[in-house]
Amino acid sequence: MIGWLDCSAGASGDMFLGVLVDAGVPLSVLQEAVDAIGVEPIVLRTEDVTRAGLGATRVHVETGQTAVTRTWADVRGLVEEAALDPQVGATALAVFARLARAEADVHRVPVDDVHFHEVGALDAIADVVATCAGLDRLGLTRLTASPVALGSGRARGAHGPLPVPVPAVLALLTGVPVRAGAAPHEMTTPTGAALLAEAVTDWGELPPMTVTRTATGAGGRDPEEVANVLRLVVGEPLDGTTSALLVETNVDDLDPRLWPGVLQALLDVGASDAWLTPILMKKGRPAHTLSVLCGDDVLDAVRRVVFTETSTIGLRTQRVGKHALERTDAVVDVGGQRIRVKVATYDGAVVNANPEYDDVVAAAQALGRPVKAVLAEAAAAAQTARKNASAPD
Repeated sequence: MIGWLDCSAGASGDMFLGVLVDAGVPLSVLQEAVDAIGVEPIVLRTEDVTRAGLGATRVHVETGQTAVTRTWADVRGLVEEAALDPQVGATALAVFARLARAEADVHRVPVDDVHFHEVGALDAIADVVATCAGLDRLGLTRLTASPVALGSGRARGAHGPLPVPVPAVLALLTGVPVRAGAAPHEMTTPTGAALLAEAVTDWGELPPMTVTRTATGAGGRDPEEVANVLRLVVGEPLDGTTSALLVETNVDDLDPRLWPGVLQALLDVGASDAWLTPILMKKGRPAHTLSVLCGDDVLDAVRRVVFTETSTIGLRTQRVGKHALERTDAVVDVGGQRIRVKVATYDGAVVNANPEYDDVVAAAQALGRPVKAVLAEAAAAAQTARKNASAPD
């Protein structure tokens, strides 16, 4: 199950909470996560509201007065000591760490010196922890989002009036597609920006999916210019289409004898494919484009291999759709040698059956026969097996 967020009206912590409850996450799941933090009493309450005629769920975060000022170290300690699901706690810490780095960058102070004037407040702690628990409960395999509306004008911060988009939001969303948006005020808060930056894996239009549900979470404002809501569309990818990352770089100064080892190292860390394309660069210099197809879970490992094993100093990364046929393994016999065969099916019918080349080479060596002869015999046996598998009973 995948999800897509419509951020045309921005994002904030309470909008995230509202859209999660509207998507079916029980309010009790969010409340239990907040209670686990062990701070002053915080109560979550839902309300059905309308924004520009759209029905939506708003979650109120109700807190009492507190004189406690919390630093990044204080917040980190609270989350680390809380009885949260390990994944929820890790995600919450990652969100707060993003906020800490952004504030440190804006105020040009060491990250450990950051005081969370807004972020350390009780409602922001509740927003982050409860949202992380809600996203975990929703169980999405991938979350994408539209470009983010940030707003314009000025906002009041702990240090005085700030231009909108506020500096922390811009720092948090560096590298993310954004726009001003329709409303002349703050549309995306630092908490909302940090949650987006941590949870969203790709940015763009609604991905191909079969929609199973939609949800709408409201913010506190009700402006005339735009419906102040965060929308979530949940569904199943179309026709088995999955998402993958394509990582590429152009290299013109690497000893070509190193490339086979680079490709193998990429496959060893989990890339699903890696290949080279000869190209001509500026001034007619011969070069290669290195292309790697991988999942989000191995992206860091792939980057490490490319940067450490090649001479490149930069990478391009883009998300692509991937449709893989259902695959099974079979075995054929050539001269008493077992050779594995990759069998691919489409719409229930076998469409490809190819021998594993490494097995063919090993069989040829064992039999003392040419590789091409063993390959031809294995391919013929694979085709026979394919026809038998496709024949009706």
